[in-house]
Amino acid sequence: MDLTEAEDIKERWQEYAELYKKDPHNPDNHNDVITHLEPDILECEVKWALGSITVNKASAGDGIPVELFQTLKDNAVKLLQSIGQQNWKTQQWPQDQKRSVFIPVPKKGNVKECSNYRTIALISQSNAQNSPSQPSTIHGLPDVQAGFRKGRGTRDQIANICWITEKGREFQKNIYFCFIDYAKAFACVDHNKLWKILKEMGIPDHLSCLLRNLYAGQEATVRTGHGTTDWFQIGKGLCQGYILSSCLFNLYAEYIMRNAGLDEAQAGIKIAGRNITNFRYADDTTLMAESEEELKSLLVEVKEESEKIKVQHSENEDHGIWSHHFMANRWGNSG
Repeated sequence: MDLTEAEDIKERWQEYAELYKKDPHNPDNHNDVITHLEPDILECEVKWALGSITVNKASAGDGIPVELFQTLKDNAVKLLQSIGQQNWKTQQWPQDQKRSVFIPVPKKGNVKECSNYRTIALISQSNAQNSPSQPSTIHGLPDVQAGFRKGRGTRDQIANICWITEKGREFQKNIYFCFIDYAKAFACVDHNKLWKILKEMGIPDHLSCLLRNLYAGQEATVRTGHGTTDWFQIGKGLCQGYILSSCLFNLYAEYIMRNAGLDEAQAGIKIAGRNITNFRYADDTTLMAESEEELKSLLVEVKEESEKIKVQHSENEDHGIWSHHFMANRWGNSG
């Protein structure tokens, strides 16, 4: 049924926002404070954070644009360092730094369906720059992951696939690809699973505690053309706009691939003595093998590990890997 009344439209967006609510059967299970703290925030880290924020971005409720901080330069650095240091030591965050304003932007298909919109989050710019740590402090990602990494991008992965297919033709080898698309991957990250993964990945307890307390009690509202909805609690998903969010998702995705055993798998493409089973760009993953059976085995392992941490495949048949096992072509003998 088409909605025309302003209140009905806002209520529908409020219902759609249930996607971000925490599972009542999955309560938080962590301590609030860590006694062993990491070294204090450095001035150079704040400068780095300021320089990494994109300009011409809308601000949230505080109305402070990032350009103001960049204009104030050293004064802004000192102020943000002081605020960040207080959060760093107390491991607590002001409630206004936990608030986001969601802006629905049409993405595809029927614009009367909320699921066809991309929700862009507006947050306090001061909060975006007070993330617990620089992404450079998080290591352990393989070179097959090109998402959100300096000097790498989707074009690199496309070029790699093109090169592999060309070599397949040259040496008359069959190559099979499977392109995986997860449904709302960032929005469905389970927080308790994420904290467990960070611990297993060797992230310091202090940084994990800061992140847990930042995500605890988060609130959001949806801004529509008819006004904003009521504030609601966010219980899952990664915060848009935070410097560390992309790195956190990379770790989340890496956990899936490690547990699926892709690094040790015998399937894959042999290149210069190395076995390559996948290429990744954030949540977009390409599996590859030299036979259908090998590709199926890789796919089954990834599917099982994805379900364990509640990452679901896309239901759109144009992208979903489970309805299209082989969104791929076969090169070699077919010419």
